[in-house]
Amino acid sequence: MFYRFAWTLCRAILLAVRRMEVRGLENVPPQGGLVLASNHRSYWDPVIVGCSLPKTRQVFFMAKAELFEIPLLGMIIDRLGAFPVRRGGADRSAIRKALDHLASGEIVGIFPEGTRNKSEGVLEPHLGAAMLATRAGVPVLPVAVIGSRGFFGKVRVVIGPPMAFGPDFASGRGKKVSRNDLSKISLIIMDRVAGLMISKK
Repeated sequence: MFYRFAWTLCRAILLAVRRMEVRGLENVPPQGGLVLASNHRSYWDPVIVGCSLPKTRQVFFMAKAELFEIPLLGMIIDRLGAFPVRRGGADRSAIRKALDHLASGEIVGIFPEGTRNKSEGVLEPHLGAAMLATRAGVPVLPVAVIGSRGFFGKVRVVIGPPMAFGPDFASGRGKKVSRNDLSKISLIIMDRVAGLMISKK
């Protein structure tokens, strides 16, 4: 209930104030687990990404644990479905939570760059999105957010077709996905996001 209210309110503000435009909405599967991977340039990005998808497809974002320690903000993002991840190592609790969401057919949102990017390109990605997608056996939905910095100006969201990473990407012993495989997949994901950022379609 709270998510749907917040989605409706924030989307109305984004459409009125930021003239939000969403392309590629037909690429969002109506059901099934997905890892959503997006570029990250602004504090507004989680709100923009969440509001660009249908209200029926809630995005459960992994967010840095420090945000949950801010009294009011922590309560709000918790009620919106975000869950904390501690950076600097493998947070097993966060990984289990993400895998549970994916197994339930939900969308887990990740910013593979790991932090807000102040440049115009994309940063080298972390391995989280690739790891979750391969472990859960779900596609990755690439999303590009353009123009999200600041409080005014047009915001554009481009959603690409889901990307599947099957057994062909495994090269380790017993055809298990290795760290090198995850690095390769992560770069493929960010290359796709970067391509959507300059897409004219």
